[in-house]
Amino acid sequence: MLFPTLAFGVFFLFVYFITWSLDRENGRRKVFLLLASWFFYAQWDWRFVLLLIASAVLNWGIAALIVRREPDGRKWLVGLGVAANLLILGFFKYYGFFVEQMVDLLARFGWERDLPLLQIVLPVGISFFTFQGISYVVDVHRGKTPPAKSLLDVLLLMSFFPHLVAGPIVRASDLLPQFDRAPRINREMATHGLLLIVWGLFKKTVIASELATRLVDPVFFDPAAHSALDIAAAVYGYAVQIYCDFSAYSDMAIGIAALLGYSFPRNFDQPYRASSMQAFWRRWHISLSSWLRDYLYVPLGGGKKGLASSCLNVMITMLLGGLWHGAAWTFIAWGALHGFVQVVERLGRAALGKTAEGADRRIIPGWLGVIITFHIVCLGWILFRAETFSMALQMLEGLGRAGPALLVTPFVLTLIVGGLAMHFLPPRAVEGVAAWMKPAPSLTLGVLIGIAILLVEAMRPEGVAPFIYFQF
Repeated sequence: MLFPTLAFGVFFLFVYFITWSLDRENGRRKVFLLLASWFFYAQWDWRFVLLLIASAVLNWGIAALIVRREPDGRKWLVGLGVAANLLILGFFKYYGFFVEQMVDLLARFGWERDLPLLQIVLPVGISFFTFQGISYVVDVHRGKTPPAKSLLDVLLLMSFFPHLVAGPIVRASDLLPQFDRAPRINREMATHGLLLIVWGLFKKTVIASELATRLVDPVFFDPAAHSALDIAAAVYGYAVQIYCDFSAYSDMAIGIAALLGYSFPRNFDQPYRASSMQAFWRRWHISLSSWLRDYLYVPLGGGKKGLASSCLNVMITMLLGGLWHGAAWTFIAWGALHGFVQVVERLGRAALGKTAEGADRRIIPGWLGVIITFHIVCLGWILFRAETFSMALQMLEGLGRAGPALLVTPFVLTLIVGGLAMHFLPPRAVEGVAAWMKPAPSLTLGVLIGIAILLVEAMRPEGVAPFIYFQF
């Protein structure tokens, strides 16, 4: 069930009215939201609802045991909880990849073996809910969040349908306290939520979908058939497409949660205006980058043991971050590229004696840093989008191929330029518009939102492709 569909619209209206009818019954409200979330997830494959439940029960049980143990006896429980979550994720997401690599490795040494290769269906959103489970267990161990008061809260934490399949990764410390009290909604929250939903609809169904079908998909499918102009436009187009696609889901998730009375953290902050790769990761998929920082980079030692250790830890973090995105060497190479550039940035700052926060901005002019960082990110997007290294190399080779631009139309250029230009709007533009519209009468507000939805509906192409991050 996709957000920008009539089926989801009907589903959400039903959930919205029933939820607020249970406003004074917070326990029943949570039970209803949990059942609605399971129904939502079951539209992909009902069997994986059982996996979702089992994962939540596992993390609830481990956290409950942790708080009952003496501090010295907690580490092995935390390790068990993390390992169990990673085992679930590894089996469903990486089993086939690792078996294929093992078969190839054995064949190189002349040892032909038929290893069991199972056809495993990847549960939608498994990376997100397993990472959420890990953060819950670890945060309880660290004392950053108290254990949930009931299994119901953990089940809802990991199953809540707005963020279930593609994030943001909402931590227990953010959401569990909200579950403890009956939520409230005011005009500002409602206006902001509605605007985020409309804005997300526009980015996904108009910009991302049009760029995908008119430019990006045809070029990446057969790079050899296109000229340098088409390929360059497709690379820029994919940068806009993936941003509009993924940030649209996050915006809509935040907006939907707001209409139900819950607050989610911001997940994107104009990433293409970043002047360094480090700054890019503070702005792109913020819930994942902060997760990798807090649960991987910092436990590895962070930057406490010197520059060399810091560079190594960054590289490990980004390699595993690339692997998190998919079981393919292209994703690992994508992570390696991002890690390598961040290492170069750190070494450059150290060589110039610029170690303070944000000092990298003073090494080169800010505008030049933005241009360089954006094009490094675009180079990475070629690896991210291409299905194989061969296809990625064809894209790079095609950048030197002469020929006419067959797919670059004024409409496509407008979408690319518009998608990039939105990164240089005021940083909190939607919030500002919401504050400006807040005093408007409810009828006027409803009419304006309705007109905006109809305009988006008129501009969008037929059909809705799944969000890109559903595969992760």
